[in-house]
Amino acid sequence: MSIGIWISLAAYFVLMLGIGLYAWRKSTSNSEEYVLGGRNLPPAVAALSAGASDMSGWLLLGLPGALYAAGLIEAWIGIGLFFGALANWIIVAPRLREQTERYDNSLTIPAFLANRFPSQATVLRVVSAVIIVIFFSVYTASGLVGGGKLVQSAFDGNYQVGVWLTLGVVLAYTVVGGFLAVSLTDFVQGCIMVSALVIMPLIVLYAGEGGGFDQAANTLSEVDGFTLSLFDGLTLFGWLSAVTWGLGYFGQPHIIVRFMAIKSVPAVATARNIGMTWMGISLIGAIGIGILGRAYVERNGVTVDDPETIFVVLSNLLFHPLVTGFLYAALLAAIMSTVSSQLLVASSSLAEDFYRLFVRRNASETEVVNIGRLAVVAVGVVAAFIARDPDSQVLGLVSNAWAGFGAAFGPLIILSLTWSRMTGAGAVAGLVVGAGVVGLWILMGWGSSFLGGPGIYSIIPGFIAAFIAIIAVSLATEDSGEHRAVAAE
Repeated sequence: MSIGIWISLAAYFVLMLGIGLYAWRKSTSNSEEYVLGGRNLPPAVAALSAGASDMSGWLLLGLPGALYAAGLIEAWIGIGLFFGALANWIIVAPRLREQTERYDNSLTIPAFLANRFPSQATVLRVVSAVIIVIFFSVYTASGLVGGGKLVQSAFDGNYQVGVWLTLGVVLAYTVVGGFLAVSLTDFVQGCIMVSALVIMPLIVLYAGEGGGFDQAANTLSEVDGFTLSLFDGLTLFGWLSAVTWGLGYFGQPHIIVRFMAIKSVPAVATARNIGMTWMGISLIGAIGIGILGRAYVERNGVTVDDPETIFVVLSNLLFHPLVTGFLYAALLAAIMSTVSSQLLVASSSLAEDFYRLFVRRNASETEVVNIGRLAVVAVGVVAAFIARDPDSQVLGLVSNAWAGFGAAFGPLIILSLTWSRMTGAGAVAGLVVGAGVVGLWILMGWGSSFLGGPGIYSIIPGFIAAFIAIIAVSLATEDSGEHRAVAAE
C-alpha cells in the first residue's frame, strides 16, 4: 500500500490519541467530567458530536450500499432520519438539558429516570441499564464490523485484525479521556466525514468516460432492479419501515446524552441549527456516493463484491494516495465516533447504575471513574465477539439496535419530559414492552415477512406498544406526585 495512505492514517491516529490525552488532563477529575464533560460543551461541539456519534459507519457503508444495490428508493431511510433528528432537537433536547440538571444532576439516562420517578427508582435504573448494555453491545459490534471490512477490502488484510485494531484505537482515547475526548474527537471526525461526503460524489460524477448527470441517469436506467425514483415499486409497508427509522432518535442514549452536556439551554437552538445543516449535507453526500458510485461501476466495468464497500472501492480507484488515506480516515472517523460514544454510555450505566448502586454506594469519584474505564474495555470485548463474523451486515446490526433503543426509550423519554400524569409504573411498562416487542419481532423474523405479507420494521410495533403501555399503566396507577418534573419547564 502506498506510503501516502499510511501518512494520512498515521496523522489521523496521532490526532485522535492527542485529543484523548488533552481531555485526560482537562476533564476527568470526577464522574460529571468523565461522563458528561462537566456539562460545558460548546454548541458546535455538541452538534457535530451528536451527528457523528449518530451516523457511524452506516453513513459511509450501510446507506451508500443500500442505494448502490436498489437505487433511490432506499433514500427514504435518510429522509425519515432527517426529520426524526429535527424533531428530537426540538422536543427532547431543551427539556432534557434542563430537567437532567434540575433532578439531582442526573449523569445518565437511567439516573434521570430514577430521579424523575422515585417510586420505581431502582427498577428503572436496573432495567434501563440492562437494555443499554445489551443493545449497545450489538450496536457497537456494527461499528467494529465496519472496521473489519475496511481492513479487509482496502488493505487486503485480515477481517479480525481490523475489528481488534478499530477497537484498540477507540479504547485508547475513550478510556483515557472520557466524554470530553469522545466529544472533541467526534467534532473533528464530523468535519472529516462531511468533507469526504462532499468531495467524493463530485469526483465520482465526472470520473472516467462519459461523466455527468445525464450519462449517469442513462447508465442506471439500463440496470435491472435499480430505480432512480423515490416511488417506483414503493409499498405502504416499505415506506413506513423506511421513514419510521426517524422514530428511533428519541430513544438513542448515545445521541440524547449530548443534549445533557450542552453548556446551557439557550445554546441548544444554535447546536440544533449546526447539527441539522451537517446532517443534511452528509445524507445528500451518502446518497450521491451510492447512486453515482453504481453509475461509475456500471460504466467502467468495475467489480464490487460487497455493496457496502463501494466507498472503499471508489477511494482506491479515483484518488491520490494522500487523499485516499484521508477518505479512509473519514470512514474510520464515522466508525470510531459512534463506537466510542456507545462504549462510554454503556460503561457509564455499568459504573453509575450498577456499581455505585449495588456494589459500593460510597465509592469515591476516582473509583467510579476507574470502574467506568474497566467497563469500557469489557463492553468493547463483548462487541468484538459479536462482530467476529465477516459476513455480518452493518445495516442489519444497526437496524436491530436502533429499533430496540427507539422503542424502549423513545416513548418513555418523550412522555417523561412532556406528560405530567406519567407514573413510575408506566415508565417501567414502557421500557419492558418496547424492548420486548422489538426482541420478539426480530426473533420471529417479522421484519422480513409478517403474516404472509411484506415485513414491518420492528420499531413500528415496538414504539406503538410502548406508548400505549405507558399511557394505560400510568392512568391505571396512582399519581405519586411525580408530575413535578415538567412543572418548572
